[in-house]
Amino acid sequence: MNIKRVGNVILAVKDLDKSIAFYHELLGLPIKNQRRTWVDLGQTGALLSLHPAGLTADHSANNLEGGIVVGFLVGDVKSAMDELKSKGVKVHREIMDREAGKNAIVLDPDGYMVSLFEPKFADSDQQSKGYHGFTPA
Repeated sequence: MNIKRVGNVILAVKDLDKSIAFYHELLGLPIKNQRRTWVDLGQTGALLSLHPAGLTADHSANNLEGGIVVGFLVGDVKSAMDELKSKGVKVHREIMDREAGKNAIVLDPDGYMVSLFEPKFADSDQQSKGYHGFTPA
């Protein structure tokens, strides 16, 4: 086996329209492909793919130990969190300062955890400057 990279992360969602609104309109991920029951979001690298969950599907494991976490790099985690809070997005965990950078977690409409990570770089010239909200790092 010779896996080259992750192609996509697939989320089964209860309401496709609400999830598109969250990931596309709130977070700003571009729609790459869209069909009636499948949406691919992103431009380069791995895509985030959404499709409707089965009516009886249980996907409630929203904990860091055993759940699903979708992670995004942001240039400024504080402004990203301020923006999301102002739009009524539920916060799972406020900003924490860690050795590798700052991290916070919000919940999408299905309760999936969405991690926002602002990395710290040893070389300060690599640190993102002037980014606001969800401008990629």
